[in-house]
Amino acid sequence: MKIIDLGMMRYNDALTAQLTRHEEVLQGAEDTLFLVEHPPVVTFGRHGGAENLRRNPAELEKSGIDVVRTERGGNITCHFPGQLVAYPIVRIDKRPHGLRDFVALLEETVIRTAAFFQVRAARWEGRPGVWIGRRKLCSLGIGVRRWISFHGFALNVGRDLSLFNAITLCGLPDAEATSLCRERGDDSISMQEVKRVCSREFQTLFENPPMAAR
Repeated sequence: MKIIDLGMMRYNDALTAQLTRHEEVLQGAEDTLFLVEHPPVVTFGRHGGAENLRRNPAELEKSGIDVVRTERGGNITCHFPGQLVAYPIVRIDKRPHGLRDFVALLEETVIRTAAFFQVRAARWEGRPGVWIGRRKLCSLGIGVRRWISFHGFALNVGRDLSLFNAITLCGLPDAEATSLCRERGDDSISMQEVKRVCSREFQTLFENPPMAAR
């Protein structure tokens, strides 16, 4: 498993990096995890999401916030500095237990990462991602081409979640966003430490998968 930190990168540039690596993995390169932060961007999934945008797209783009339609699953979400985005480029057909458990293992990576920072998070049946009650800590939406994954999950780390005010989170009026710093009441959690822990948990789970993730 190769882990690559892309630093801060615009969404479309990171998508280009994913698609390039996707082709390389298809040709035999090793599975890869990209870690990245994005400048502010709102994204729609392949199932829609524009109906859950609360602000005019032109106004958002004028203020420097990109609006992008994607091939991932899920509805509307947003990315911004202080959020860790992870893009696994992984051969699904060589993973045990199929696509559903692949998604569950991504969720488990986040649950274990949160636990390291003394934040108890969990799945919510029927609502992808990682939750603390009705507060969403991590959004998840993947794409699969020729049984190789791309896109991934977005774990909120920092306290500033103001971009979520521009959307109805995942199209769920009763959901609100939260983050590791908010749940801990501690702004000292560093992005580099979260990347380190997340990388370790991801690698552990994907090299030694449980018999069933759920």
